Amino acid sequence: MARAGLTVERLTRAGAELADEVGFEQVTVSALARRFDVKVASLYSHLKSSQDLKTRITLLALEELADRAADAMAGRAGKDALTAFANVLRDYAREHPGRYAAAQLRLDAETAAASAGVRHARMMRAILRGYDLEEPDQTHAVRLLGSVFHGYVSLEAGGGFSHSAPDSQESWSRILDSLDALLRNWPAGP
Repeated sequence: MARAGLTVERLTRAGAELADEVGFEQVTVSALARRFDVKVASLYSHLKSSQDLKTRITLLALEELADRAADAMAGRAGKDALTAFANVLRDYAREHPGRYAAAQLRLDAETAAASAGVRHARMMRAILRGYDLEEPDQTHAVRLLGSVFHGYVSLEAGGGFSHSAPDSQESWSRILDSLDALLRNWPAGP
């Protein structure tokens, strides 16, 4: 019998909070059971495994990110949309480091296709429509932007920019300006 008040949604949210506190890799059904002061076995009526919990946290993080990005990008185009999208990723990673790490988890094809990751891809391509990029350049640009955003956020989260001047915000702003300039002047393909 399920313990009163424990639901898949509540456990997923608690797992996401735990990920932000201790790191996504440290999240397990056992750790979650300790948080609720219940036996591990009692959680298996809601969750299949620690991997199931991590997948659910990933889906939650992707949904939260997509909602925030959509709100931030509403009515924006070009550099304004690019900046809004990038800032949402960076701010989310700072606010929810464990959830941001979860959003990077590789999902199986079926789960990925049903996730908010599809919305992320659509928003990225919507940004690029403002730069008049056609395929395959659009795909190259999506990969570039994803690499720069995730790389910068990951390095910053690891303290990579905390020991030198100028402030990382100044570098972030210049990177976004540079990406905008590159996208406006995208080099012709072979």
